[in-house]
Amino acid sequence: MPIDAAKAVAAEPRSAEIAWDHKDVQLYHLGLGAGVPATDADELRYTLESRLHVLPSFATVAGAGMGVVGGLSAPGIDIDLAAVLHGGQSITLHRPLPVSGRAVSTSRVAAVHDKGKAAVLVLRSEAADADGPLWTSDAQIFVRGEGGWGGDRGPSERLALPDRTPDVTAERPIREDQALLYRLSGDWNPLHADPEFAKLAGFDRPILHGLCSYGMTLKAVVDTLLGGDVTRVRSYRTRFAGIVFPGETLRIRMWSGEGRTQVAVSAVERDDAPVLADTVVEHS
Repeated sequence: MPIDAAKAVAAEPRSAEIAWDHKDVQLYHLGLGAGVPATDADELRYTLESRLHVLPSFATVAGAGMGVVGGLSAPGIDIDLAAVLHGGQSITLHRPLPVSGRAVSTSRVAAVHDKGKAAVLVLRSEAADADGPLWTSDAQIFVRGEGGWGGDRGPSERLALPDRTPDVTAERPIREDQALLYRLSGDWNPLHADPEFAKLAGFDRPILHGLCSYGMTLKAVVDTLLGGDVTRVRSYRTRFAGIVFPGETLRIRMWSGEGRTQVAVSAVERDDAPVLADTVVEHS
């Protein structure tokens, strides 16, 4: 079996120094569609260095997301990347992210779950700077054809949507060039840029990065429910339920409770086909 679960989980964590500055943050925000309208005061918090704050989902690309890359090359992991899908993502913030910084990112395989016809790798990345922990990020990586060894199935619960009208519904258009811009933050998978590669993968055309939809959704929650204050976000998790194409529109439905917002995201032009599910933002 290409995945040795016990060996992968027991392997020593891998550490690397990462660094970022305001240009990396601004590029990431622009890749999420920030800056429209360009002179809007609320948007300038994402685009102008003198007013800049950092959307917490930036943690997924800081240092080019070495946690996922490092995890897939960990001892006990020998898989075909064509069989890999990003199944889910979560981030826990230990304090607000600085506009520029240097940190040590430590990544490991936290768990391997046996789903029968597939395996799920939980790749954990923890970042800390001189002042202490910054974030903990878990990527759930779905590997087709690698299950069936009798291991722990792991969690499989689904989060039911509230039985009421959303408190807020926002629509966010995806520019035709958005995937091309977002990939400059470090995800160079040709699936998001090369039409021929996308066809080989079974898609009519390149698809948007799941983590771009992830960031766009958090921005919508921050802007509409949290007064634009990124420091209120405590954690954010989602399951990638479907794809979305550049040129389409995300419909983001939000149900807000005390300290918690549940979100469902769909593609407007394809009859509200699911994009993100089981999505929760914990906040102050």
